[in-house]
Amino acid sequence: MMKLTPVHKALEIIVNHTQDFGVEEVHFLNSRNRILAEPITADRDFPPFDRVSMDGIAFHTDALKNGNIRFEIEGVQAAGSPQLSLKNPGNCLEVMTGAVLPKNTNCVLQYEKITIENGFATLEETALKEWQNIHKKGFDKKAGTVLVKEGSKVSAAEIGVLATVGKEFVKVRKQPKVVVVSTGDELVDVNETPLNYQIRKSNVFTLASQLEYSGIKAEIVHLADDKESLKNNITEYLQRFDVLMFSGAVSKGKFDFIPEVLDTLEVKKHFHKVSQRPGKPFWFGTKGSKTVFAFPGNPVSTFVCYLKYFRVWYQKSMGLEPRNAKAILSEDVSFKPNLTYFLQVAIENKKGEIHAKPIQGNGSGDLANLVQVDAFMELPLGRTDFFKGEQFPILTFRNY
Repeated sequence: MMKLTPVHKALEIIVNHTQDFGVEEVHFLNSRNRILAEPITADRDFPPFDRVSMDGIAFHTDALKNGNIRFEIEGVQAAGSPQLSLKNPGNCLEVMTGAVLPKNTNCVLQYEKITIENGFATLEETALKEWQNIHKKGFDKKAGTVLVKEGSKVSAAEIGVLATVGKEFVKVRKQPKVVVVSTGDELVDVNETPLNYQIRKSNVFTLASQLEYSGIKAEIVHLADDKESLKNNITEYLQRFDVLMFSGAVSKGKFDFIPEVLDTLEVKKHFHKVSQRPGKPFWFGTKGSKTVFAFPGNPVSTFVCYLKYFRVWYQKSMGLEPRNAKAILSEDVSFKPNLTYFLQVAIENKKGEIHAKPIQGNGSGDLANLVQVDAFMELPLGRTDFFKGEQFPILTFRNY
């Protein structure tokens, strides 16, 4: 009987085979979900000038000392216009939000608290202070300050920062080239009507969708259960791609040819079969700089293995630290086999604590059940009973 690799050992082996795919420069609008390979610094002070933060009037507070609350309006300082100067210290200028603060002024009062009539502004509030409603130059960040650290994942917020510092092209870590391969003569395309002994492909699209979340555009292919065809195509994929990701044909079935073909092609097997459920038949190997993840064909098994193993491998390859989330079990659970069990759970945030409610499914082939699930809770081998209130790691695939 083949010895099973413990989950922690399988993950250790995989992490020891991470890759550095180098750096490339992309247009900032194409950098979403990519990993920065350079720090992003402020090219000037933020804000770059004393900025008006309310529509209203600007004046100098010294004018209030003599009890003056009525100011002649000298003009209008619009946003995006060169800085004006207040000529008479007893007057004011109308100002718009986002405009540079006019010279010789140090206070802004919004329109809602003034009355304008015949070219004069009368204050309805007099308890004012210097720099009121003014966003001072450099208050947020000084020029040269690191705004986004190297190694950060780019989201919409980082896109905005890249734009505001004029970073039209940005250095990011190169993505691995990935092919996702389904096998099995029972599978047909999404737009086909299956015969009564067939099913539509789904695993490859689950995987491709998860990869796309990381910014990876994977190529999706399907191969028949034929050794020669598998051998020829996989030979080509090993030349064209950095990562080969299989779903199916790795167990003990009569047509599960993937391990045999990979061995023929001199892909080094690091392990085959892990002491876990679901996902026990998982196969992992490398050939030079090429990495092969061969997941079991059942959809829940494929999903668990992707989250537990490939996601960590990818994050480590990109220089990221994987998130180690945990949750509190909301009810007792029993699991008799001496395997690590990835329990399907729904997640709920209760007063800042993450709770996990077990969701009953019908085994690793029950894909439809996953729509009710937020995560998989990792219950360790060596125990059969797990109790309400205990905390265990979770593999999340939704926000919560």
